[in-house]
Amino acid sequence: MTSVGADCKASLTVRNDVRLLRTERDLSQGALADALGVSRQTINAIETGRYLPSLPLAFGLARFFETTVEEIFHPDSEEIPT
Repeated sequence: MTSVGADCKASLTVRNDVRLLRTERDLSQGALADALGVSRQTINAIETGRYLPSLPLAFGLARFFETTVEEIFHPDSEEIPT
């Protein structure tokens, strides 16, 4: 018997549009971090793909930018199991 999701890769590359959304609104990393209650370094790490945010933070980003988590974060299409 296999477990649910057994065929999914453990490390999926996820790209995001946080930098684009932030710069479109003329916000600094620090201003966005303050609005979300995190450090500037956290925003930098998310934007550069070194850190995947927790679900609460991902939802916070989506709420802040008035969009959905799916519109901000995109798994690498080559890595999505078919």
